[in-house]
Amino acid sequence: MFYRPEAGHGLPHNPFNALVAPRPIGWISTRGRRGDNLAPYSFFNAVAYVPPQVMFASTGAKADRLGTKDSVAQITETGVFCVNIASGDMRDAMNASSAPLPAGQSEFQAAGIEAVECETIECLRVARAAASLECRMTQIVPLAGQSNFAVFGVVTGIHIRDDCIVEGRFDPRAAGGWLSRLGYKDYAAVTELFEMDRPT
Repeated sequence: MFYRPEAGHGLPHNPFNALVAPRPIGWISTRGRRGDNLAPYSFFNAVAYVPPQVMFASTGAKADRLGTKDSVAQITETGVFCVNIASGDMRDAMNASSAPLPAGQSEFQAAGIEAVECETIECLRVARAAASLECRMTQIVPLAGQSNFAVFGVVTGIHIRDDCIVEGRFDPRAAGGWLSRLGYKDYAAVTELFEMDRPT
């Protein structure tokens, strides 16, 4: 099949959400004037090694935020955020934190997620995340369409859960694997790996 996005696809569900998959989930924690916030974003990735940098994209808006969501609004206020990496054993907590709570109501508290303070920024992080990347925002880029933003940040501190370091490598398989988004309501926990050498 072929379709132009502006003309519609004619399927019961939008296939675009499932085409680029699996996608890592950036479980973004922020702090702002209204309090602490935690929300998962599947438009997330690492974008540079030196210095280490990440990005996530936010789409859509909330009625109690002007043209965006809590995460982008609070990063605009403070210039910092934390990317928490969820493993398979935290999938229910991650999903619970996606509830559309009013601005200022903490998802940490509502979902019963243990939080601790970051080291290099003023923000909470998920205590049991497989890893957490403390970040200083470098830019927020408006994207085409309404209420679409890409947020970029430099990583200033990294936490790794002790049981997710195996033989000197980050490996969260003992914690249920790398949690990822596939589209629709589908997720996957990546637990099967294989290695390949690049051609010389």
